[in-house]
Amino acid sequence: MDNKKWWKETVVYQIYPRSFQDSNGDGIGDLKGILNRLDYLEKLGIGAIWLSPVCKSPQDDNGYDISDYQDIDPMFGSLADMDALIQEAAKRNIKIVMDLVLNHTSDEHPWFVEAKKGKDNPYYDYYVWRDGEPGTPPNELGSIFGGSAWEYVPELGQYFLHLFSVKQPDLNWANPKVREEIYHMINWWIDRGVGGFRLDVIDLIAKEPDRLITGNGPKLHEYIQELSRLTFRRADLLTVGETWGATPEIAKLFSNPDGSEFSMVFQFEHIGLDEQPGKSKWDLAPLDFMKLKHVLSKWQTELKGEAWNSLFWNNHDLPRIVSRWGNDGEYRVESAKMLATLLHGMQGTPYVYQGEELGMTNVQYPIEEYRDIELLNLHKERTDQGYPQEEIMASIYTKGRDNARTPMQWDATAEAGFTTGTPWIRVNPNYTSINAEQELTEADSIFYHYQKLIQLRKEHEVIIYGDYELLFPEDAHIFAYTRTLDGETIIVLCNFYGEQVPYALPDSLTGEKELLIANYKDELPQYLLRPYEARMYRLKVNP
Repeated sequence: MDNKKWWKETVVYQIYPRSFQDSNGDGIGDLKGILNRLDYLEKLGIGAIWLSPVCKSPQDDNGYDISDYQDIDPMFGSLADMDALIQEAAKRNIKIVMDLVLNHTSDEHPWFVEAKKGKDNPYYDYYVWRDGEPGTPPNELGSIFGGSAWEYVPELGQYFLHLFSVKQPDLNWANPKVREEIYHMINWWIDRGVGGFRLDVIDLIAKEPDRLITGNGPKLHEYIQELSRLTFRRADLLTVGETWGATPEIAKLFSNPDGSEFSMVFQFEHIGLDEQPGKSKWDLAPLDFMKLKHVLSKWQTELKGEAWNSLFWNNHDLPRIVSRWGNDGEYRVESAKMLATLLHGMQGTPYVYQGEELGMTNVQYPIEEYRDIELLNLHKERTDQGYPQEEIMASIYTKGRDNARTPMQWDATAEAGFTTGTPWIRVNPNYTSINAEQELTEADSIFYHYQKLIQLRKEHEVIIYGDYELLFPEDAHIFAYTRTLDGETIIVLCNFYGEQVPYALPDSLTGEKELLIANYKDELPQYLLRPYEARMYRLKVNP
């Protein structure tokens, strides 16, 4: 098999550190807490941990506003704790993947503090500045978090660019000194033993604001190839770019098998399928299931042999998948297992977000109990615009980022075993019935289903490297496909909905089959799939 890589064959587990495990009772998860849970992750079978940002930060955007790239924020611990985590994870054959935010810094980063001192300061040109009168920004570019992307600095009589929060000024990648500083920092982390990097909103670094270009700027791939050449290619790393604007053609550049850019990308085409076209994620629409089949299949077939995909339903920015596209009531267990089976049978590197392996669900809190800046800005903006409160809250319940950020549910004790103190955000009240301790005692739990899916990838190369073919493309309930490699065939059958449905396999797939995994204990003799039923078969080939 050409171009085998460890990062194609592993499963990555994403940790949102402030919500995973608190070791000191301050209500915020930390690195020692993660270290104390490594045995749990080893049992699950994952091979890498992607840590959301742990670098020093004022936490305006939960760590995605970095004030020191080469130190750990005290709320999470110390550099010594980070070194210990890297070393202890390595003993369990688990690599640590760091989250790097290279598009912008915090406004409290020493570079920006210096930059504001004057146009002749050596750090001034580390950021993006434009002339403009007070109250009249240079142009109409908007911040992703709402309002203008420009902020006036009276001392300089200029505006700086911030595509996100006003406390997240954008770096000027056109300045070679900025790039040199970034490469030096990345190599410093590589030398400390990290196993890779996730690159936050990396497709924005080549922005040309005067032309209103933010994503996929003309020099983007030039910058990334230089970045890779001078850093990533020094070691055998997993690198994944967060690329909201990626198409399959763009992804082939980002993830060229020659290793000139990244290992893989996060693309989000499937994530926008339950919003009104042309509007924001808060403008809800029912999921277009046929489009979901088309989009996921497109990324499977079009990247084949030319790039590598990441596979995910959840992350720190997305609502819980079992509440979003599954059924978090009567069929919570079945639908959580179905969604896992559907994803893990595909080609690409699967990502499991903390609590996904337990079937953790969305929450519905009063607005004052939420913490996310994006969500709170949305609430204020839409309230000011006269939207009905019920409609605003329905959007927040469905799509709010805090759905993913409630504390990990470890057991049924106070605060779900997450902390001995008061958690920074309220624990989901269902923790007494949904928690890791309970799942580990139940042989057919969601946890053990994920564990088996991860093990199947290790046992069957066809799941990693095999060709993909969609079955039943016009079926409105079933998502089914095959994976084939060197004469071996895997069949994945998933009923995406809560009604029982019939199916008929093509003649070429009706031979003797070995059931590899399923989410119902018994198997119906006829060709039927029960609500949210999922099965994965290996077609036995007669010698």
